[in-house]
Amino acid sequence: MRRGAKQPTPQLRVIGGQWRGRKLQFPDRPGLRPTGDRIRETLFNWLGPHLHNAKCLDLFAGSGALGIEVLSRGAAHCDFVDADREAVTAVDHHLNALDATECSTVSCDVAERYLRQAQDKWDIVFIDPPFDARLGESILTLLADKGRLAEASRVYFETSRSQPEAVPEGLYDVLREKTAGDVCYRLLSPR
Repeated sequence: MRRGAKQPTPQLRVIGGQWRGRKLQFPDRPGLRPTGDRIRETLFNWLGPHLHNAKCLDLFAGSGALGIEVLSRGAAHCDFVDADREAVTAVDHHLNALDATECSTVSCDVAERYLRQAQDKWDIVFIDPPFDARLGESILTLLADKGRLAEASRVYFETSRSQPEAVPEGLYDVLREKTAGDVCYRLLSPR
């Protein structure tokens, strides 16, 4: 790229469902890394039988890639939560453009505070925190301790492959696990 040229705006592509192929731009924010297409494809193959009419939570939503994908594939509702105001504004814009505001809520909040105040139970929860923040294990514990998971729910947990976070012992079973590049991703079921 030549000097002084403007960097392209980052974008993601919805890979399945009613919005398949739609491209959505998101802000270039530190630590914001949407889950890649290949990982999302694998994840949604794993979640296939659990998607229809599911109530979902995209915690650490960032670009909103996981929550938008789950809505595109038939979930009934998704709550998007992120602490970055600019990221939340972009997710809200995407949901408006997709005419998906009736099946979603968007909150600018810290994940821990949001879970402590929440009264909902979710069928599918996406936990993809910034890797260096090391928040995953404590959030998984809080999610289980607060009783926020519906019966037969599924939890997606993404961490760094080079410095993976543990799944809290005695709270979850690891149903599936894979790696791609520096990403370790797992599908969990609460005990």
